[in-house]
Amino acid sequence: MAKKEVKTDLWVYELLQEANIHLTPQGCDIKEIDEALRTASKSKTGNAGYPEYCGVVKDFILVIEDKASLDKHLYKDEKGLIAQDVKAVRNYAVNGALFYARHLAVKTSYNKVLAIGVSGNEKHHRITPVFVDERDDYQELSDVETFISFNEGNIDEFYLKEILHEKTDIEKTTAEILKDAAELHEYLRTYGQLTTEQKPLVVSGIMLALREIDYKTFSIDSLIGDTVVTDGQKIYDAIKSNLQRVNVTPDTKREKLLSQFSVIKDTPKINEIEEKLGKTPLKHYTEFLNKSIFQNIKYHHSAEDYLGRFYGEFMSYSGGDGQTLGIVLTPKHITELFCELAQLKPTDKVIDPCCGTSGFLIAAMHKMVKMTDDENQRRRIKRDQLFGIEQQPYMFTIATTNMILRGDGKSNLHNLDFLKQNPNQIQLKGCTVGMMNPPYSQGTKQDPNQYEISFTEHLLDSLTEGARAVVIIPQSSVTGKSKEEQNIKNNILKHHTLEGVITLNKNTFYGVGTNPCIAVFTAGIPHDKNHLCKFINFEDDGFVVSKHIGLEETVSAKDKRQHLLDVWFGRIDAETKFCVETTIEAEDEWLHAFYYFNDEIPSEKDFENTMADYLTFEFNMITHGRGYLFDDFRQTKEGAQ
Repeated sequence: MAKKEVKTDLWVYELLQEANIHLTPQGCDIKEIDEALRTASKSKTGNAGYPEYCGVVKDFILVIEDKASLDKHLYKDEKGLIAQDVKAVRNYAVNGALFYARHLAVKTSYNKVLAIGVSGNEKHHRITPVFVDERDDYQELSDVETFISFNEGNIDEFYLKEILHEKTDIEKTTAEILKDAAELHEYLRTYGQLTTEQKPLVVSGIMLALREIDYKTFSIDSLIGDTVVTDGQKIYDAIKSNLQRVNVTPDTKREKLLSQFSVIKDTPKINEIEEKLGKTPLKHYTEFLNKSIFQNIKYHHSAEDYLGRFYGEFMSYSGGDGQTLGIVLTPKHITELFCELAQLKPTDKVIDPCCGTSGFLIAAMHKMVKMTDDENQRRRIKRDQLFGIEQQPYMFTIATTNMILRGDGKSNLHNLDFLKQNPNQIQLKGCTVGMMNPPYSQGTKQDPNQYEISFTEHLLDSLTEGARAVVIIPQSSVTGKSKEEQNIKNNILKHHTLEGVITLNKNTFYGVGTNPCIAVFTAGIPHDKNHLCKFINFEDDGFVVSKHIGLEETVSAKDKRQHLLDVWFGRIDAETKFCVETTIEAEDEWLHAFYYFNDEIPSEKDFENTMADYLTFEFNMITHGRGYLFDDFRQTKEGAQ
């Protein structure tokens, strides 16, 4: 048993290291806590007692007790309380951790203590946190997979959401953004009668024009509804100045952008003074955007995130997520996950050939920029290492604007049809990472090139040998039901390697009705038939659908994502219900559900539950006059014997 405990201790230590939490084993290097532990014997004799790990993160004490056996995780008394008698405290992980936490809450000046009971090993385990306050009250919390929620960057959010049940600053900001996006959409609809495509162009254009205020080339006060030089003309001129200022080249590209923004000066209704408003709708939109969005991103500590959430929400309100156009905006938590799965380095060249509003490229840009302190390298990342292609002219315009507003990197965006580009020519750009969310549901037997798996093949063919490719596509793409899709899958394996597929939350694209998955490939290296692929079920990702908000992150999302990455990169093993490693064939359905088999030995309780379910079913059938079904079954069984 001692050896097993040592293994568990080491595994817990590795989890702490990964979460960047530094606790002391068998004691504490903080004098006040160490003195309190000198009277913390589990036998309650007043002698010393030391948990497996103890220490402080911000103003929280963390106390960890672990046991090698899952059977020794938690014991509750007949009242349903975590037992605190000597035997339970000694023998059970959560009970022991709670004992130490309560002792420290009373004997030290700390008011917040997290007791964490851990049992099992990296493959089969439970990690249960319990919060203890200065009044000796305790609160049981949901199990976690890692300690990531308890590090310096996350523990305050965990406390606010899980213990106080209050909204975090980000949630409050999100509520404001939701309100602003809804309000702006209503103004555009009521006073502008703009089309789905025009609404985001007007918003993007005004945001660029507002940047010229600092250079004294644009003023909101100048928007007076003049019929000679209209408000739209003034905004258009400011946009033109800003595109020149940020050096959008070549001229043909700048002209293409300006032709899209011409809707601002060429739409009479938004340039005429509206009686109820007492001003033009354009001035009203400009004032609203300046106050609600532009000033926030100018002074907000996470401006890129704020603008990104506004864009995403506004586009969905405006219909600009383009379900009818086949354009689906990728949520921020997915674009960030792509960067992790691709193992981005500051030297990588990244391409997104269906870039939409540039979500993947922006996530990659910020990730790569954060990885270096060299200003020259940061400039190179933005100028030379990000490539985007977008077919829809208005989306291309929004993508370019988005890149300008969120830190540049707009120079290598192109308004082209990706499928019509020669992949050998794209390959010359030397891209080492490909990220893509292709148009959905466009392919048919008559036009198989439009299948999502066809886009995937075209991307793989466009990358350098050994490049990493990450795509988010419908699950139906990797099952490959049609003959055409099967052929494409077969062709992919002849030239590229499938690393694995992650099945996602069905609500990832909430409101769109797509069951998505993430497929990860290595380009240019034929798939070895003995290569082990990972198939992961990540449907439980810590995101839930909330009324009036849509998809919302819960406090467990970071923890679940860390667990996913640990399993994906082989840092830990996982149960087959989460991950299956296997060789594959092109004809297989490349999904966890296809390869999964339950290799867990049923417990006695599982057997009892199954028997109870069966007896309930049999009783139900008999009471409904269908007892003969069981007579036939018994006779058949007896005959066989």
